[in-house]
Amino acid sequence: TLHTNKSTFIPNTHFTTPVLFLIFNRPETTQQVFSAIKKAKPPRLYVAADGPRSDYPNEAESCEIVRSIATKVDWDCEVKTLFRETNLGCGLAVTSAIDWFFEQESEGIILEDDTKPSEQFFKFVNFGLRKYRDDKNIGSICGYNPLTPKPNTNDRIIISNYPSLWGWGTWKNVWEKYSLQPDFHYLHKVTTIYRHIKHLRYTMYIMSILRSVEKGEIDTWCAQFGFMFSKYQYKVVYPPINLIENIGFGDQGTHTKGWDNTNKISNIRLDFMNLKESYDKSFDISRFNLERPNIYNRLIRKCKILLKKIIQ
Repeated sequence: TLHTNKSTFIPNTHFTTPVLFLIFNRPETTQQVFSAIKKAKPPRLYVAADGPRSDYPNEAESCEIVRSIATKVDWDCEVKTLFRETNLGCGLAVTSAIDWFFEQESEGIILEDDTKPSEQFFKFVNFGLRKYRDDKNIGSICGYNPLTPKPNTNDRIIISNYPSLWGWGTWKNVWEKYSLQPDFHYLHKVTTIYRHIKHLRYTMYIMSILRSVEKGEIDTWCAQFGFMFSKYQYKVVYPPINLIENIGFGDQGTHTKGWDNTNKISNIRLDFMNLKESYDKSFDISRFNLERPNIYNRLIRKCKILLKKIIQ
């Protein structure tokens, strides 16, 4: 049970934040995430679904099953749906759904069909959205924490430059700055990301995705979100323990094939009365396999020198 306090920094015991649930064609994972949403009982639930792909003959049936699962609401809740008849693809389907969500809400939680939250996730994001509502430096509240908790640090909120989209919440005025096709030339993008992140391998990782998006080789929206955070110098609030389990690994996941989900949801209880802030600029790098052979390390050192000169 959370402590009650009149301060806006402490969440109410009653969960009040609206939730956007992004679904597509995976009944099993959708059911698990919806069951978690059902326990939280949000007052407003937005369900957005991309349409079936024409070259997948059995996908229409899977999409219908998923939509049925995600709308079986049996609590006092206003439900709104955005069901596409045709397939828009990952990038446009997700971003247009979030646009639709924030046309009607000033803040909220976004969950995809493979990000299974703990009960504490909803309380933490609800808490964070209220606490940092007027802080122009904070861009989102995230429930995912890939790091092993250190002793005596379970009361430490982590504030980082690295955004993550595995269960998160944000505000309308932040999302309005997002662009699916950032209109900047290559060098500007590199310097913008590196200036904010201060990590060359991560910078090149994001840039490789952005270049593939521009060439039409991949369809995604996540790297553009990371670029937006660098452009506007946003920081992200993370919990001291992990509150999200990604259940979309393996063949099911569009962007998580071959990944190993070893970070399960922690059962440690969060005390919202005592959470303190701790800035960690290196947080979240552990998610990415960024190690390279020595020949790349030499190139990276040279690039760092060049980037410092450009930034200066």
